[in-house]
Amino acid sequence: MRNISSNIKLNDLHSGIVFNLLTPSLEKEDNLLNLKIFHIQKCIFHKLLIAVFLSIFLNACIPSESTRPDSTNNLPKKTPEQIAQEKKIKQFFNDAYIAAEQELEDEMFAIKQADYALEPMPDVWTRVRNGFSIADTQDNARLTAELKWYAKHQKYLDRVVERAEPFLHYVLNEAEKRQLPTELVLLPIVESAYQTFAYSHGRASGIWQFIPSTGKIYGLKQNWWYDGRRDVYASTQAALKYLENLNREFKGNWLHALAAYNSGSGTVRRAIRKNKKLGKPTDFWNLKLPKETQAYVPKMLALKRLVADPAAYGISLNCVDDIPYFEAVDINAQLDLAMAADMAEIELDKLYQLNPAFNHWATAPYGPHRLLIPVDNAQTFKQNLALVPKAERIKWKRHKIKEGQTLSHIADRYSVSVKSLQRLNHLRSNNIRAGKYLVIPVSSRKLSDYNLTAYQRKKTLQNIRRKGIKVTHVVQPGDTFWDLSRTYKVNSHSIARWNGMAIRDPLREGQKLVIWTKSPGNNLGNHPGNKNANHGRNTIQRISYRVRNGDSLYLISQKFNVAISDLKRWNRFSSKYLQPGQKIKLYVDVTRQAGNS
Repeated sequence: MRNISSNIKLNDLHSGIVFNLLTPSLEKEDNLLNLKIFHIQKCIFHKLLIAVFLSIFLNACIPSESTRPDSTNNLPKKTPEQIAQEKKIKQFFNDAYIAAEQELEDEMFAIKQADYALEPMPDVWTRVRNGFSIADTQDNARLTAELKWYAKHQKYLDRVVERAEPFLHYVLNEAEKRQLPTELVLLPIVESAYQTFAYSHGRASGIWQFIPSTGKIYGLKQNWWYDGRRDVYASTQAALKYLENLNREFKGNWLHALAAYNSGSGTVRRAIRKNKKLGKPTDFWNLKLPKETQAYVPKMLALKRLVADPAAYGISLNCVDDIPYFEAVDINAQLDLAMAADMAEIELDKLYQLNPAFNHWATAPYGPHRLLIPVDNAQTFKQNLALVPKAERIKWKRHKIKEGQTLSHIADRYSVSVKSLQRLNHLRSNNIRAGKYLVIPVSSRKLSDYNLTAYQRKKTLQNIRRKGIKVTHVVQPGDTFWDLSRTYKVNSHSIARWNGMAIRDPLREGQKLVIWTKSPGNNLGNHPGNKNANHGRNTIQRISYRVRNGDSLYLISQKFNVAISDLKRWNRFSSKYLQPGQKIKLYVDVTRQAGNS
């Protein structure tokens, strides 16, 4: 039989395939991949082995060169048919070897979906559902009404989930750390719809809607630079601690605790005592509480049911990955927020949305020195921050004090607080002298570029077009929302809302308010704060009048064409009787004083 090893290169085949078959890869990092390669090679080797045996069989009748007659012995040479047959066999094995190699390569490097499919990212809603533990067995009419409302407002739920997405993982983690019911993750939806800049008519702020006093009790700083009630990181911890305390106060009754979070524990305790006295049940559903609180708890329970089984109510919840969205980074010193955004390589507005507690263009000089940065950008931010010395993280300017300037005017001009100027320049009071210099921190960009500062948010709100005629009112001494509502014939709560304020917020002299009134009316020309009256001409003047014998408020009001109520508001008399020689201030329209003596 003919030796065909040289024709089919069996040794090469053995070393290239059989060796790999018998000797698995020395790289042990992925046993599963090695087993797969082993299986592929085994199958291909079997195919080649069949081809080898077939070749041996076909060549069995071909004499070897050792038995073939040579030319010296006049033996017959190979016939053309034999030569052609040998060429065919050689080509057959060559093609088979190439095909085997190609098949092995294709199998090893093929991209198959099954091989590379990733495990689905866990959804935060699954973990929220697993932690539900507040008793919810009451099918009350109030609860049913809230369920129906939410079920009909899919777009509202979509907007809320989109706003909540950066914070859900963090809030859920904090609740689980304290072993609290995960229903509390839904509470900011009821409080603020997860709007980080939310501000209510009751002066409550942030996603957890802390009022100033409660915020201070739970360690949330509130100053010119920073309002901790809007700090999602700090306010979440404060809110959960507050809820823990309320739950203990009401002996584990979460519905009572939630009602107290909304209306105050004193309100709930009084309602419980009243029901006990009348022999009525003291569960939440039977308490006589403020109207807002009566709807507050049912709203949260309705959200719980929707999250527990969205399909049952015909809604869907957008998937939120159960992974951290941000990292809290210690910055160690005050930092210009525009510089911070550049360091993190993100938009300035996005930085403000994650850090809504900062009222102005920089972090607070005396802390907290913390910024929330998207996880994907945190490492870049930290590396870039380390390259900038603390002294260069804020720009500075020397300001020469001019004649007539006050510290508050200078602070307003540079958008810094008076207190900051005092501390930086070692001033014990507001007294300053012309010709002296002040060191002032200044922003790295134009102030108008910081779109989400308190000033820019208010300016945007005031510029929203509404029904009626726009009037700009400059607050005068003694002005109140109630007085302005009567003067301009609009609702006092509307005035507050148009200016991003609460009805109980104090008005400051010189503060500008935007008021939308149906008709300015003739009486508005009398008001000293109306900048729009008399086609922009400043005809209102402040005068000091000395009371004479026989004067009364009525006579003075007639004399100067002003209202008695205005006289009282401008002066706040301690007695209902005027005394001769007493000085009172008036704001009079000089165009209406002709003929008066």
